Amino acid sequence: MSIAGPVSAWFRASGRDLPWRRPGFTAWGTLVSEVMLQQTPVARVIPRLEEWLKRWPTPADLAAVPSGEAVRAWNRLGYPRRALNLHAAAVAITERHGGVVPDDVELLLALPGIGEYTARAVAVFAYGHRHPVVDVNVRRVIARAINGHGEPGRPTTRLDLAAMESLLPESLADARLTNAAIMELGAIVCTARSPRCADCPIAQLCAWRAEGYPEYLGRRAVRQKKFEGSDRQVRGLILAELRQSDVPVASTEIDAVWPDDVQRARALLGLLADGLVAETPGGYTLPE
Repeated sequence: MSIAGPVSAWFRASGRDLPWRRPGFTAWGTLVSEVMLQQTPVARVIPRLEEWLKRWPTPADLAAVPSGEAVRAWNRLGYPRRALNLHAAAVAITERHGGVVPDDVELLLALPGIGEYTARAVAVFAYGHRHPVVDVNVRRVIARAINGHGEPGRPTTRLDLAAMESLLPESLADARLTNAAIMELGAIVCTARSPRCADCPIAQLCAWRAEGYPEYLGRRAVRQKKFEGSDRQVRGLILAELRQSDVPVASTEIDAVWPDDVQRARALLGLLADGLVAETPGGYTLPE
């Protein structure tokens, strides 16, 4: 029996009420939400998404302001390079597509900073096209329910997409629902550390459960390095200092955000190289 039917039925009854799932949510809103949700919890994304779309309800609105404003508005969502990518994508959508987010996966992939997952998510969830959409939650559900493995291992785009494609119903509406349902199941029930098997709508179909939850012995996904004390933390502190100022921030003020001179200099050079910070005669600013 396919897992698509029972997971979709569960999702209809138990799926979370999230802004991007509501009728009338725009394709631009979907694109912004998908970029924001990359490696960031839903609870942190929702208020920032609402502020962002209120300020820039269309790609053209965002494209009309300096990229530094996108970085400033990103605040502490993390991975601020995503803000620059969204700004660049907004410019490209405005210039190439008349301000309308394209519905074709290849055209979406051609936008700056848009990868396989985001392109397919927009095509499916904003436009209702039939494509497999695969994130870490989907990969975990497939690994456990279908393959009998406790963890999904390292991602392989071709194989991951093929595995999800095999689970999708032919109907456009049902395929879209299945994509969302399996993703939701992995996010709130079939979680990485504490899966709630007693609440799972496909517990009786799960290969991992049927085999007694065997220990995973395969290759694991690369773990993210600790944030505390990392260059990422220092980069975030420097950006926070710049966000609070409408004038250039002097080097002496940057020096005060972190005591390790070598690490601070490395973080600042990385921000300059990534285009997240600009150097001016008076110090440092967000990009123009």
